[in-house]
Amino acid sequence: MPSTPSRTVVVTGAAGRLGRAACRELTSRGWHVRAFDRCPSPIGESIVADLADAGAVAAALRGADALVHLAATPDDDDFAARLLPDNLLGLHNVIEGARAAEVPRVILASSGQVNFGQQNDGPWPVRVGDPLTPRGWYAITKIALEAAGQIHARVSGFPVISVRLGWCPRTSDHAEELAASFHGPHCYLSPRDAGRFFAAAAEHPLPPGHHILYASSKPVEIEMLDLVPAKNLLDWEPLDCWPSGATDDLSG
Repeated sequence: MPSTPSRTVVVTGAAGRLGRAACRELTSRGWHVRAFDRCPSPIGESIVADLADAGAVAAALRGADALVHLAATPDDDDFAARLLPDNLLGLHNVIEGARAAEVPRVILASSGQVNFGQQNDGPWPVRVGDPLTPRGWYAITKIALEAAGQIHARVSGFPVISVRLGWCPRTSDHAEELAASFHGPHCYLSPRDAGRFFAAAAEHPLPPGHHILYASSKPVEIEMLDLVPAKNLLDWEPLDCWPSGATDDLSG
């Protein structure tokens, strides 16, 4: 009996901390991972290219069963030099590439920073329908990402998930910043929980449409982000709590 061909998922930003977590979990579940990043990725079929290269993005997406789009400048930065090409032009190329390739499932990494003011001031938990209180221009690029996801879901007829991710520190200094902040421990997202979320988002049966979710690990004390929609839609719940996993596979 011939073996069942593996499903193919494209993960952008695959060499980053969240990208490695997603690639690791998806690979363990039998997915063929096309790992798209500017630098070589340690897990999956490494595609070294830039999101600004629309042709490279389109080629990577051909024949894919799912897309997990994580690549971005991950915080406030120079708008013209970093946020515009990385977060907006890259988003355009990814969405248009997915449309042309008819990728049947798209997962887009948004950020809890779109509700930054409410995370600090309440009321809690922050729910997906609450008014947006963006921290800065990085968060504004993520609001644009969610709008692009909504449009793509409507035009393509395929399900799209925009996930407002909790805080997964990228370096030792970043972990110290999280620990010293008021909201950080309650919005922490461990690599293990992140990997499990992206796998659930890629695999779980979904209705068409645009779905906005929050994803974080278990809060230390304050239930700051509403995780019920993720449970209802994906049957996903976090396993970890700050600081579990915070220093695993950490750079710097």
